[in-house]
Amino acid sequence: MVAGLAADRLGEAAEHALSFEEAWEGFAYYIERVCELQATDPAVADVVSGRFPAAECLMAICGQAQDAATRIIERAQLAGAVRPDFTGEDLLLFFGTNALLARAVADTAPDAWRRQVAFLLDGLSTEAAQGPLSVAPLTPQQMHEVMGRLAGAP
Repeated sequence: MVAGLAADRLGEAAEHALSFEEAWEGFAYYIERVCELQATDPAVADVVSGRFPAAECLMAICGQAQDAATRIIERAQLAGAVRPDFTGEDLLLFFGTNALLARAVADTAPDAWRRQVAFLLDGLSTEAAQGPLSVAPLTPQQMHEVMGRLAGAP
């Protein structure tokens, strides 16, 4: 039930992001909205990170969220708005760390995560790119392992 509500919220965020005329605006909206949802609803963080790999329903929802994120990234890249070397795995890693940050600052500075989102978005625009990165993105398998560790899985 809770995962279903989280999935609905993520789906609505993705649909809204894809409805923006400007791909960059939709991309930025999606990242900001998912991070906001993570800060206000722990179930969203669990869905995005795939925190419970044995929960088939949750993992299916996680996969749907990843597919939506990939479409949003590719749309922004095709428009020339987002660095071409940014991947869905990069975004998942950011979401995983944002979930941890949002939990850590919740009582002290509940909006601190917004600063990190602003830095991320500034760095992802094609105008800000300073050339190729020196490290390759994580593979899907590596991302799965990392997200499990971030979520506390053994």
